[in-house]
Amino acid sequence: MSIATATSERARLFFALWPDDSVRSALAALARDAQAECGGRAIARENLHLTLFFVGPFDRARIAALERAAGSLRTTTFELVLDRLGYWPHNRIVWTGATQCPAVLAALATDLRAALAHEGIAGETRPYVPHLTLVRNAERKPAARRLPACHWAASELALVESVPVSGGVRYDVTHAWSL
Repeated sequence: MSIATATSERARLFFALWPDDSVRSALAALARDAQAECGGRAIARENLHLTLFFVGPFDRARIAALERAAGSLRTTTFELVLDRLGYWPHNRIVWTGATQCPAVLAALATDLRAALAHEGIAGETRPYVPHLTLVRNAERKPAARRLPACHWAASELALVESVPVSGGVRYDVTHAWSL
């Protein structure tokens, strides 16, 4: 279901980096392995992404403001090396992330936040921590280890809608911009 055809007046939205098929396959395998080790629910392959900014419930009539903000960004493609496996006990999430956050990614997150603020859209004030959720409701944390690096040539910023479906959610890319 696209944002244009949805019937609700509000959409639950976020901005994300959207992986290509080869990266998505590698991440899906990592999610399955993490689930086998930690229990819980692995994120579906098609839902794997790296959130840049969580918008939350938002009036569909104002989506053009989100698109203007993202369209105003000037950045370039960059390599993201996912080589860490982590666990947040407070919400029982197993995640993967980068030991080193590329300067381009940090700038993109900061610039997106500023562009959205210019449109009157406030976001979180805590520092941006790039991560990709692999498993929700994990029963235990994974063993501490360094992962074989997953190299991702990040090239697409997406505005994504979280659509409730039977048994979970589906993430629909509603608009995408090349980096």
